[in-house]
Amino acid sequence: METSTLIKKVHMNCPLCDKMHEVEERTRLATIALKGDKVTYEERFYFCANADDDENEFETGLMTNENLLNARNAYRIKHGLLTSNEIVDIRESYGLSQVDLARLLGWGEATISRYESKAIQDEAYDTMLRLIKDNPLQALEFLKKNADKFPGLKRVEVKSKIVEKLDSYGKEYLTRQALEGEYASFEEPCDSNGFVLLDIDKLEAAISYIAENVSNLFKVKLMKMLWYADALSYKKCGLAITGLVYRHNEMGALPIGHYSLMNLEKLDVREEISLNYDTMLHVYPSEGMNYDVLSNKEKAVLDSVIKKFKNYKAQEIVNYMHEEKAYTGTNPGEIIPFSLAKEIRDF
Repeated sequence: METSTLIKKVHMNCPLCDKMHEVEERTRLATIALKGDKVTYEERFYFCANADDDENEFETGLMTNENLLNARNAYRIKHGLLTSNEIVDIRESYGLSQVDLARLLGWGEATISRYESKAIQDEAYDTMLRLIKDNPLQALEFLKKNADKFPGLKRVEVKSKIVEKLDSYGKEYLTRQALEGEYASFEEPCDSNGFVLLDIDKLEAAISYIAENVSNLFKVKLMKMLWYADALSYKKCGLAITGLVYRHNEMGALPIGHYSLMNLEKLDVREEISLNYDTMLHVYPSEGMNYDVLSNKEKAVLDSVIKKFKNYKAQEIVNYMHEEKAYTGTNPGEIIPFSLAKEIRDF
């Protein structure tokens, strides 16, 4: 018999024994065949202790619909498709109705409603939804293509909502695109990236996390601290944190795309003038940054790097890095492999 878990007891008119009493609301893992494939999902049901052993379970209509949706979402996850909740999130991020989003994408008016409640989208439709998920510019392109599906005032309203999302998110997206473009040659885990693909969310969080704990954090020092964080993580765990690729530079390790990196909208980077009247990029902690993207192990690595280099001046950390085998064993302009980076000195 399948194991079930009691959620709560509910006082109701039980349809099995036709009495008002407490029934148990339970969940269990169930298996169903969808599109010829078996999937496992969480099923919710009621249990009546007064009924016969072979007829002591029942569902309400709402429960049945929720269970079917859970099964379909389990299928979606298994096959790498957006879940119904993710489709809802995409639509709501643009402030659009189900009909408006369907028209925007050139689909039948009921298509989004079906995908949010019961039908499973195919890969072609899933790809179109992913195109606009984080790209308001692509949504604008779809609006141009399917403008005839909207009455004049509605078209203006939809465009306004897309532009609003572009204003709030677009700059970050475009900067991310620029940085990701510079990593087009590193789309597989390898020795150059510490066997981790570029993760901009973690990169932004790691930079802000360092800035929370290091005052007077400027670009040169930050670049070295990022390299040490990735190198130490690789040494301890066999994986880097950020997925950055570093080159041998006169000032030590410098990540590919460092100009784009410093322009990420979620970072708080300010131009300041030094005593020598040089322009310097000062990095501050970002308000509202989500540090949950960093694991406890990754935070512990960052803490170790912060503790070691917190009070180092930029030139001091550069000189320290110049003595690492990762630096002495590579030539100017070469990528610093993590197989060498993991041989950093203990600290």
